[in-house]
Order: sequence, then structure tokens, then C-alpha cells
Amino acid sequence: MQKGTSSHPWHDLELGPDAPALLNAVIEIPRGSKVKYELDKKSGLLYVDRVLYSSVVYPHNYGFIPRTYCPDHDPLDVLVLMQEPVQPFSFLRCKPIGVMQMVDQGEQDDKIIAVHADDPEFRDFTDISELPQHRLHEIRRFFEDYKKNEHKEVVVDKFLGRDEALRITREAMALYEDLFVPKRMRA
Repeated sequence: MQKGTSSHPWHDLELGPDAPALLNAVIEIPRGSKVKYELDKKSGLLYVDRVLYSSVVYPHNYGFIPRTYCPDHDPLDVLVLMQEPVQPFSFLRCKPIGVMQMVDQGEQDDKIIAVHADDPEFRDFTDISELPQHRLHEIRRFFEDYKKNEHKEVVVDKFLGRDEALRITREAMALYEDLFVPKRMRA
């Protein structure tokens, strides 16, 4: 790396050669945290957005998929199921197994549900339908409640399977490429 240059986790981290079936994810918020960290898209640094107003904590590691872009003007969100919390701004390999459809303050804000590809407890899950229903209830309840005391409306719709998660990820990859990758540099 040249002096005076830096890398940006959204733009410079590769998705991985097997994306979208197996891809890199950047974790912003560790499991068990009440702190809402968020990528500052301009600087590439991690910004402390707020401490959650409700008495809830993130049920799993939460972050984004690099080189994706969604209609809410952010990278595609991902919730990564694994045994341990990880440090903010760590990246890891994950496998999308489903998607939670959600509307946050009137904007579509889907969450990819993935498993850590290198965690022996979770890596063998291939579709969200294989997860215990209680885990899905916990995830739903967290997202329904985490903004209630801020008087912000969040509507959690359906959980859909792996095929839909891969479709949404491909769309977010294509939108990113259309907006951020010069045509002469596209594969």
C-alpha cells in the first residue's frame, strides 16, 4: 500500500470468488451489543450511531456485504449466525441461507440471514427453513422492538429461503456495479 492511501471496507474488500453463495461480510455490530455502529460511507470508518433506546441487544453479529448497494442507499445488510461475537470491522466468510423482509420507516430494508462458513456449529445449515423456529422468533422480535422507544416504525414481513437471499444479493451486487464500477472495468 502506498503512503497516504487507505482501504475502504465497502469498496475495497472483495466479495469472494464464490459469491453470492459464499461471500465476505463485514461485521459492524457484535452479537450482544446495544451499540449501533454504522459504516461512515464517506470515510470508511466505523461510526457510533447511537446506543439502542430499548432494552434489547443484537441477537447475532450484524454488518454488511461489501460491493453491494440497495434502494435504501446502503450496502446490503447481513445478520451472521455463529457461536461467538466478533470485533467490529472484522470480516468473515458467510453463506446466505435466507432473507428477512423488512420495511424501516417506509423504506425496504431486507436483512440477509447467513451462517458463518467456518463455524462448525452453523456451517452445515443451507436454508433458513432448517433453523429452529424459536431462533427466527428471536430475530423477528429484536427487529420489531429495537426502534420502538425512538418512535420509529419497523415492519418485519416474511422470512424467505436461500434462493430469494441469493437473488436479492445478486441484485444488490448488480446495482453496486452499475453505480460504482466504471464500465471499462467491469468483468
